[in-house]
Amino acid sequence: MAEKILIIDDDIDTLKLVGLMLERQGYEISVASNGTIGLQKTSSIVPDLILLDVMMPDMDGYEVTKRLRADPSISSIPIIMFTAKTMVDDKVAGFEAGVDDYLTKPTHPAELTAHVKAVLARTAHARSEPSERARSIAFVGARGGLGTSTIALNVSIALQHQGHDVLLAELSPGRGTLALDLHIAEPVGLSHLLSRSLKDIHLRSVDSEIIAHKTGLRLLLSSFYPREAELEQAVPQMEAIVANLTAMCTTVVLDMGSGIRPHTQALLSNCDRVVLVVEPIYPATMIGQTLVEELETRGIGRHKVSLALITRERTSLQVPWQQVSSDLGLELAGIISPAPEQAHQASQSGTPLIVLHPAGLVTDQIHKLADHLSTFLLPVRGRTRL
Repeated sequence: MAEKILIIDDDIDTLKLVGLMLERQGYEISVASNGTIGLQKTSSIVPDLILLDVMMPDMDGYEVTKRLRADPSISSIPIIMFTAKTMVDDKVAGFEAGVDDYLTKPTHPAELTAHVKAVLARTAHARSEPSERARSIAFVGARGGLGTSTIALNVSIALQHQGHDVLLAELSPGRGTLALDLHIAEPVGLSHLLSRSLKDIHLRSVDSEIIAHKTGLRLLLSSFYPREAELEQAVPQMEAIVANLTAMCTTVVLDMGSGIRPHTQALLSNCDRVVLVVEPIYPATMIGQTLVEELETRGIGRHKVSLALITRERTSLQVPWQQVSSDLGLELAGIISPAPEQAHQASQSGTPLIVLHPAGLVTDQIHKLADHLSTFLLPVRGRTRL
């Protein structure tokens, strides 16, 4: 049965345009031209999702939201506030009233569809029977500049292609790169959350900072503004954010950046798997060995760590992978070959490499790395793990 969406908006053009876009996606659409009618229709049809305008003549969207949340019979219906108001204070007011997501007019059909699908998927998951906790995988670079974030991104998409419900969090405030690679403006989600008090970090506030990418992957991104790097000292907030993320999906991928950070021990201790990204040349291998030893002193044993080798350059100076694996005492999870042209094209187009070059050698290697990591994750429904 098609999912039902109720659109509440006094703008007839919006009702027609948005209704038509969503009908083409297979949803059953109902409309209401003001808040009073919207409340009545919500009670009578009980939609799966409400798209709600803010500025309406009889009752604004904030008041409609408060009344919906006050009625136990319909309080759990997800609400996307759909409006031309773009000020941060307006968005905050919407979230405080109880909305689940926020879109500004005009919006691209693909963006609208992505948000609708994401909210409906989260709601369906929350209403399902309690399941095992989400599994988490953390990527840590032996040093900066190895492409750790790029690997984390592409592996996340590969895992999603396998059927896992993946959420990727880039935990490097002030050092983020994924937004630049994906052409996403103002990647301040993590910074906003880390600036909050602990009591203000909850499912609704975390969810409000999640970006739904066109690939279907959900992202919590770090900014690239150097002044925000000091936010990595907010370790309790970082832990609270990740704890909430595990309630929003089945697989959390954490891009931890390079080296040891203030939040490293707190987060890695609770991860199901840690992937150490190393380049097989000296001194990177020595740095990797030192990092592994430091993790051990912090209670994160080698049995929990897998090795990913990034061979960025074809050179006779490379240390054989068998020796690197032996020296570090780590199981080899995968080897990624150099592909500078493909990586450049991916960055220029804002499209992840495995999506832009689905038949390439590196794409195959990334999928093999994802296959290795999937053995530590929850089985995908409908599949059995061999």
